[in-house]
Order: sequence, then structure tokens, then C-alpha cells
Amino acid sequence: MQSREQIYDMLCGILVDEFEIEREDINLHASLYQDLDLDSIDAVDLVIKLQQMTGKKIQPDEFKAVRTVDDVVNAIDGLMKQ
Repeated sequence: MQSREQIYDMLCGILVDEFEIEREDINLHASLYQDLDLDSIDAVDLVIKLQQMTGKKIQPDEFKAVRTVDDVVNAIDGLMKQ
């Protein structure tokens, strides 16, 4: 079981490595779309990367409500507890 901090670190790594986002721009309150400039295609890529890293199937519906980095951490945390 991963802690929220580990999930956050994993997510930051993906955002930096895959989406070339500056590490200092990422925080729990950052909006994926406004602050980090992700678009819908990036969001799909992010879900795929998270699935690969967690080994869990992520339903697109579960990610529709995700707006901030904290929302992603909460969604992954919830998945890991299932």
C-alpha cells in the first residue's frame, strides 16, 4: 500500500518526466488544466501512465471530476485501497 506522499511523488515524477512540467510548478492545489497546461489528450496519457504504475484499471468516469493534483492523489489513493 502506498501512502499519499508516495502517490504524490510518483505523480510528480510522471508530470516532470512525461509532460515536461517544472517540479516547482507542481503542488497539491495546482490545477491540471490551468496551472499545469495539460489538455484532454495529456489527461488520457496521464491515466495510462498511472495505470501502468499502479497496476490498477482506472475508469475514465472516475477521472472526469479530477481537476487538481490533490484530486489525482485522492483518486489513486482510493483505487489502491480497493
